[in-house]
Amino acid sequence: MKEILFLLTPSLNFNDMTTYTLVKWTVEDYHRMIDAGILDDRHVELIAGEIIQMSPEGSFHRFLNHRGVKYLRSILANKAEVMEAHPITLLDSEPEPDITIVRTPDTLYLNRHPYAKDIYWIIEIADSTLKKYLIDKKTLYAKFDIPEYWVIDINNKILYVFQNPQESDYTITKTYQEGKISPLAFPKAEIDVKKLIALE
Repeated sequence: MKEILFLLTPSLNFNDMTTYTLVKWTVEDYHRMIDAGILDDRHVELIAGEIIQMSPEGSFHRFLNHRGVKYLRSILANKAEVMEAHPITLLDSEPEPDITIVRTPDTLYLNRHPYAKDIYWIIEIADSTLKKYLIDKKTLYAKFDIPEYWVIDINNKILYVFQNPQESDYTITKTYQEGKISPLAFPKAEIDVKKLIALE
């Protein structure tokens, strides 16, 4: 009995501990959880080794997302695949961007999600989570050299455009509320800002 009591009362004082190590999940760990059904009832994504609860999607967010995908598909035609709210796989993350424009053909993604090398640019739609997209997601996408990243700010009707990733940030930042812009990967394509942010 004394041995048991000794084992249950170690000399370690948890009040003296000043640092803790957070266990990081790998993409492989995350996939195993998905395959096992552990995450079936949770709307989550893997960001920098942490499983993050995603914000609920409002009706206007869903409308803007769906409309934006249709609009971009009509412009890009067969030049690229335009994916709506599907995962992409990075080294330690598996986010689900609202819109991801990736290289063709679609058969590249039969047995995997798009990798960073497949991605032309990413578009996220922000309502109550603008800070998350302008800081956390921007850092993530720049870190893995996603060439271009756009954020649609629903509340202020602004399109943020980030380009030229370097050292976990983008060196070029532009904002639009109107006019036409061309993505870096498709300089001849003209995208109407007002149509993309649902002002027309």
